[in-house]
Amino acid sequence: MFALGGLVIACQEDSSTTSASAYLGGEIINPKDRTVYITTTDARAIDTLTLDDRNRFLYKFDSLVPGLYSFRLSAADGLEHQIVLVEPNDSIMLRLNTLEFDESLVYTGKGAKKNNYLINLFLESEQDDKKVLGFSQLSPKAFEAHVDSMKALKLKALKKFSSENTVSKRFINLIETNINYDYYLSKEVYPFVNYSSSERNIIKSLPESFYAYRTDIDYSIQNVRDYFPYYPFLKHHFENLALTEHFKTSNDSILNRKCLGYNLTRLKLIDSLVKNDDMKNQLLINTAIEFISDNKNVKDYDSLLVSFKAKSTDRYHTDYLNNIVASLKVLKPGNKLPKLYVYDIDNNTHTLNQLVKNKPTVMYFWRQSYLRHYQDSHKKIEELKVKYPEINFVALNINETSSQAWKDHLKQYKYPTKSEYLFVDPKKAKQDLAIYPINKVILLDNQGKIINAQTNMFSLHFEKQLLEALNQ
Repeated sequence: MFALGGLVIACQEDSSTTSASAYLGGEIINPKDRTVYITTTDARAIDTLTLDDRNRFLYKFDSLVPGLYSFRLSAADGLEHQIVLVEPNDSIMLRLNTLEFDESLVYTGKGAKKNNYLINLFLESEQDDKKVLGFSQLSPKAFEAHVDSMKALKLKALKKFSSENTVSKRFINLIETNINYDYYLSKEVYPFVNYSSSERNIIKSLPESFYAYRTDIDYSIQNVRDYFPYYPFLKHHFENLALTEHFKTSNDSILNRKCLGYNLTRLKLIDSLVKNDDMKNQLLINTAIEFISDNKNVKDYDSLLVSFKAKSTDRYHTDYLNNIVASLKVLKPGNKLPKLYVYDIDNNTHTLNQLVKNKPTVMYFWRQSYLRHYQDSHKKIEELKVKYPEINFVALNINETSSQAWKDHLKQYKYPTKSEYLFVDPKKAKQDLAIYPINKVILLDNQGKIINAQTNMFSLHFEKQLLEALNQ
């Protein structure tokens, strides 16, 4: 789930603490646990609350800093969150059903109207994404006409709402910013989702004014990494800029995300344009991890790592990337897996290599907080088991929680437990096996030697890899 867009620094009239207070509370239908987290929008904790016997909570903001906050709780798809605009003297009550998190969310009380507007805009934007994908198959001018119209309708609706209700400049700026960056995002993704031609030809065909808004971009608005659409906009914007630069010095006609030169250009542009260190560092690490996840050529990793280290000021990110690169160098085809231990459902301990059992083996990963991936991956594996009975499929849980919580989760969703295992040391396992993203899969031969340490069961080529493993 994406958090709703909005930019605290740009949208606040005054970010200083006030003497006023405010309240945020509500009722949770079908709670998955008793805990509600109140945080800033960049996930810094403010307080942890416990639902009462009526599944309700209430939090008082003393000496309020007006702006956006987030409430987080366990829902059908794991830990979910949504944002709320809190201003002096608000008393905002929410009601939501965890089975339909965003769709069921409604507010009452003082401050409710503006927040119902925010959630409705968020839901509308999700629907608009599908429309934009359809429009993206049109010519640049026709596409631009459609997204211009969508933007104008949203601004008109905001003007009408503002004339009928008492709202702050903070709220108006917040919605305008959301609308603008959602519009910018649509323009930036156009070359990547138009399927009629190569990206080079699409970019060449764009009207000169297509990206005129780029002169208005603020690259360093603080505390917005988790907001939609600002961060997704920046991601696609730098992809777009880098591809345009890459085409100037290469004969490529299509986007190749595995290309080292293209990704080095992305890092360079982020470093030169983004001045806020937190935002820059997040864009840099995400770009680096994305490249490493896509590119299986270990020789390219060192060049990317050198560029990354010269630009990032985040020591944790640097150490993290160093560790992933070092791990992936060990996980080369032909090598065996590092010696890591797991528990089975009966609390017996095994090494990973003992799980191979003289069969080609697929090892896949999951965690409780990514419920949708857990369900999708297990469903896919059940289908593959039927088609490829000669292959051994092993599920590995990477949660750093108790073994009982793992067992309870398996029992709740009624999947077979015979091939389910829990890492004894999940933190070490995540580092040694470079488990990022969560949907990565490791494919081994019948002797436990690595065939591919970074494949994906949802890839179009995955079943071909299985067949090749069987024929070795």
